[in-house]
Amino acid sequence: MIYLDYAATTPVDKRVLNAMIPYFRESYGNPSSIHRYGQKAESALDDAREKVADVLHCRPEEIIFTSCGSESDNLALRGSAFEKRKNFGKKWILTANNEHHAVSKTATQLEKEYGFLLKWLDLDEHGAVTSDSLARAVCNDAALVSVMYANNEIGTINPITELAVTAHSSNIPFHTDAVQAAAYLDVNVELLGVDLMSLGGHKFYGPKGVGVLYVRKGVGLMPHLTGGGQEFGLRAGTQNIPYIVGFAEALRLAAEEREERTAHVKPFRDHIIGRVLEDIPDSKLTGHPENRLPNHASFVFKNVDGNLLIQMLDSAGFACSSGSACKTGNPEPSEVISSLGYSRDWALGSLRITLGVDSIPEHVDLFLKILPGLVQKARGF
Repeated sequence: MIYLDYAATTPVDKRVLNAMIPYFRESYGNPSSIHRYGQKAESALDDAREKVADVLHCRPEEIIFTSCGSESDNLALRGSAFEKRKNFGKKWILTANNEHHAVSKTATQLEKEYGFLLKWLDLDEHGAVTSDSLARAVCNDAALVSVMYANNEIGTINPITELAVTAHSSNIPFHTDAVQAAAYLDVNVELLGVDLMSLGGHKFYGPKGVGVLYVRKGVGLMPHLTGGGQEFGLRAGTQNIPYIVGFAEALRLAAEEREERTAHVKPFRDHIIGRVLEDIPDSKLTGHPENRLPNHASFVFKNVDGNLLIQMLDSAGFACSSGSACKTGNPEPSEVISSLGYSRDWALGSLRITLGVDSIPEHVDLFLKILPGLVQKARGF
């Protein structure tokens, strides 16, 4: 099998795994315990928090460890919405309908079940939120703006710094889901100007099951998981020390090796985009042609069932993904693809190819050799 689905998850870096292993069997204490085992675990927790803070250019106490990026998104949206309504009477949530479901479905539930008001931000032709579209949507009663750093399905990068300035001009906290972006883009929160930012470890060669929410000092949040008061009272539960150690090391390596990793994958991405659009009739690139993640190529093919194409690619030895939700029993295209305005005969035929550190020219060439024939075959069905 040739793996071309690094946006879904990445293998754990051996260096990350080596950093994690001692905390499963040797230094296995609970960081809330006061004996030596606990103190050693607490020291590892503190070191990891400082390591993450160094990459994000923030204070260690602004780092909240969670179970994943989705939980971080939930804490950001729910925590901010409830706190702002309780203390200031604010009730509007501003976000886009092409966000990851951890944001869009959370916002929808807050509207339907908890009485908040939801405003979907306008998107441009590449699926980006512009500062103009946000400026048109802001209101005095807004509790939060949430716009993702880079889109997981189409790779488009949003102008986060500009959007944060627009939100702050109306005194609205700004959250960004940077789960997909952190592997290749700068996550310096001072440069970005964000108040809340979500990260997930398994997108940049760390373990699954661990994430971070950056919370700028002074930004109020209502905790959504209560108990022993861990994580500065915002996220109760015994910290998962091995995974937190792994997260911190993976993020450090991602920042340290960002230029090298980008230089490795970007030529592959550009080669795939050029060849697919040239070799396959009725194919279109989704997302921005240039302002996109360096490892991300995504397309729609007219009159193709995207999930059938994924199955055919899997049988041929390639692991890719589709934006269509058919595999969940829903015959509709994804909200992200639909938001771009494609008709149904185009929108159902989406394909995402994402590259990583183990991608090599031979894998790309084999993929490009077999894909046109499989698309043609899929159209025959």
